[in-house]
Amino acid sequence: MDISNLQVIKASGEKAKFSIDRVAESLKRSGANDELINSTLEKLKTELYDGITTKEIYNRAFSLLKEGNKTSASKYKLKTAIYELGPTGFPFEKFIAALLSHSGYKTETGKIYQGKCVSHEIDVEAKSDTKLILIECKFHNAGRNSDVKIPLYIDSRFRDIKNFRNNGKNKLEFEEGWVVTNTRFTADAIKYGKCSDLKLLSWDYPKGEGIKDRIDQLGLYPITVSTLLSEREKNFLLSRDVVLCQELINDTFYLDHLGIHNPRKKRILKEMEELCKH
Repeated sequence: MDISNLQVIKASGEKAKFSIDRVAESLKRSGANDELINSTLEKLKTELYDGITTKEIYNRAFSLLKEGNKTSASKYKLKTAIYELGPTGFPFEKFIAALLSHSGYKTETGKIYQGKCVSHEIDVEAKSDTKLILIECKFHNAGRNSDVKIPLYIDSRFRDIKNFRNNGKNKLEFEEGWVVTNTRFTADAIKYGKCSDLKLLSWDYPKGEGIKDRIDQLGLYPITVSTLLSEREKNFLLSRDVVLCQELINDTFYLDHLGIHNPRKKRILKEMEELCKH
């Protein structure tokens, strides 16, 4: 069929013009070779229809990739895997801390900071020799973006902490306040972030430096990308604070706790090792 004017339904319920180039780019990011990408696209083209949901397209592309290359399929499902870190949001905070830790910062989660008016629990503290960053994480389910109210609220908390310092009650010198979300920021949220000197980090913002880009660059994939672990097994590992594939490679005994037999254990660890290559 002619796909030039095809309309798709996004997770938010909005309609958008279908872009085969965007699908191709996401397949390319998965590390799939050209042959697999082209065969997947050609198959998808024959199955599209006006009003198809982006989730249906994703599910079908994932299935086709999985048949050809399981590692590429795992990387392709990265965005969904981030959603699977919910619903409490704490594994997402730990995941963000890991990204900063592997970028040269010392990190701590759930630290209490005193403000001028009240105390505040900060999701992630990231320190280097010259910089202190305080980070608040906002985890959402698919289809919900972070609007301007979120950076507004978080900015007020950071200002309260800064005011406590400015009153001479401590020597805290924090240079940056970050707001991180697993989805996207609205245009007004981004505008406010720029105006107030808040650093915003989302799935694909800033361009080229978003969460997905940092994951690809560092090879730090969450265990939820696995195509071999069951949902029960993933939840067990998350409950033990095993969030990264690399952490499971380091602590393989958790697979024994799950009662996974050796042949399957080897396949899982091989998958983890392939994902960690970058």
